[in-house]
Amino acid sequence: MTVLEAATKAALVPTPNDDGRPRRFADFSTFCDALDFAAEGACGLNFHDARGTLARVYPYAELRADALVAARRLIAMGVQPGDRIALIAETGPDFAALFCGAMYAGAWPVPLPLPTSFGGKENYIDQLVVQITSSDPAMLVYPDEIAAICAAAAERCGCKGLTWLEFAAAAEPSDAPLPTPDPDAISYLQYSSGSTRFPHGVAVTHRALLANLAGHSNGMSFQPGDRAVSWLPWYHDMGLVGCFLSLIANQVSADYLKTEDFARRPLAWLDLISRNKGTTLSYSPTFGYDICARRISSQSNVAERFDLSRWRVAGNGADMIRPDVMQSFVNAFADAGFKASAFLPSYGLAEATLAVTLMPPGEGIRVELVEEERLSGTPRDLSRPARYRAIVNCGVPVRGMEVQVRGEHGEALAHHHIGKVWCRGTSVMHSYFRDPEATEACLVGGWLDTGDMGYLNEEGYLFIVGRAKDMIIINGKNHWPQDIEWAVEQLPGFHQGDIAAFSVETESGEETPAVLVHCRVSDPEERVKLREAIRDKVRAITGMNCVIELVPPRTLPRTSSGKLSRAKAKKQYLSGEIEPYSLAA
Repeated sequence: MTVLEAATKAALVPTPNDDGRPRRFADFSTFCDALDFAAEGACGLNFHDARGTLARVYPYAELRADALVAARRLIAMGVQPGDRIALIAETGPDFAALFCGAMYAGAWPVPLPLPTSFGGKENYIDQLVVQITSSDPAMLVYPDEIAAICAAAAERCGCKGLTWLEFAAAAEPSDAPLPTPDPDAISYLQYSSGSTRFPHGVAVTHRALLANLAGHSNGMSFQPGDRAVSWLPWYHDMGLVGCFLSLIANQVSADYLKTEDFARRPLAWLDLISRNKGTTLSYSPTFGYDICARRISSQSNVAERFDLSRWRVAGNGADMIRPDVMQSFVNAFADAGFKASAFLPSYGLAEATLAVTLMPPGEGIRVELVEEERLSGTPRDLSRPARYRAIVNCGVPVRGMEVQVRGEHGEALAHHHIGKVWCRGTSVMHSYFRDPEATEACLVGGWLDTGDMGYLNEEGYLFIVGRAKDMIIINGKNHWPQDIEWAVEQLPGFHQGDIAAFSVETESGEETPAVLVHCRVSDPEERVKLREAIRDKVRAITGMNCVIELVPPRTLPRTSSGKLSRAKAKKQYLSGEIEPYSLAA
């Protein structure tokens, strides 16, 4: 960085927390209307570099101006309403302007993932090819830094590929009138983080988007002085909808770290929150809190480095919420002013735009201990002591959303009975793009089958116990992979994400649990001891012998948002793509 660049950065003034106007809680007909209103105020987006230094201030007025230019450029390039514009979702002004510009042009932006540190170049190209083929876009636009691999994916699909700079020079903006936004038109396509071989592009209308943004902003009780801080990727629904689109529609300023910068320096997230002079709204999956707690040693004086006393909403979602991890975070950062009551568990999915349920602010993490027999669906073996799992309360339905828990035949279940979670509301998706069969399978009579299992209590709070498709069923008994994985994590040396559990078929044709475990031990004899310790731990949970495989670190596959993909782990294990260490019997 030159002296001039450093001086320029030092002179930057972030957008204010409030702009003096009464807040509108996403009560707009279309997202274009929401950005038009936000642009009349002083709030905006603030992008920080890898060390957390403010690098770019981007008021909503400037975002709107850039988006309108992008819209007119798209029209000049022949883009029609309903065309898809695929965008590599880099956290920054280029993506933000083109995403919003596509909406102004009546096109459907399609955010696609950036490369991750796992999977490699070819796997990334393969993933892009699948999602480009599915969404059939008019063009793919991407950052200059990854132009070669993105261009390769576009070329393989016969799709026009452009860098941000090439797009800006591709055509003079048209002076033709912009289309009138339609509340019931599709606003964007969202691919879920697990969309790989069989991708599902979730089509979300403007009406659905604004209903969800209003639902969760009212549920989180946005207040004067609130300011968002986020490192979440914009290709994931929680990052895109909750930490980008929502902030525009609710006129909230935000501070951003890029996801890859958070991965390298997780505590920069907490540094940014500490410098925030407003009350902080910030979300993370469980693993984000886990990484930060692990980075702090018992000798660290967190009070000297951090001030987390103004962190009003510490949201948690996107994967199973771990109460033990949340407690570890509280233990690590209480001296820095963090309050356990700031935790706000939630539940949602892209097919519902985002939020389905939210914990009311200030209630924190609340758990119920659920007996194994309820989770397994079979009577308890009285020869073994009773076992329980702590299930986190994920809150009540957001405004405009209904939730039911149903049994095998579609019947609504009574309180505390575990079944499939269904939801209904304005913010439920329009459809899966060009996939009527998949749409019909999960949308029934206006209700969405979420694919998740859970139960409701008497007060209408939702408790999620796991994904139906991940459940391991052996001899009529349900085994939740999370229970097996969490049990193994209690052994020394393991971290969250080191274990994947699923069922496999043995040579005799019977189903049995298989557990793949990242192994960092090199001594062959120690590996054998480790495998036996894992086998004993899993036997204590399942009551049976399981297939235990030790695999090299960083072997287990992840989704684009960093979550463990059990389905892909099973596929790669069975195909031989994952090669376990060879151990003596």
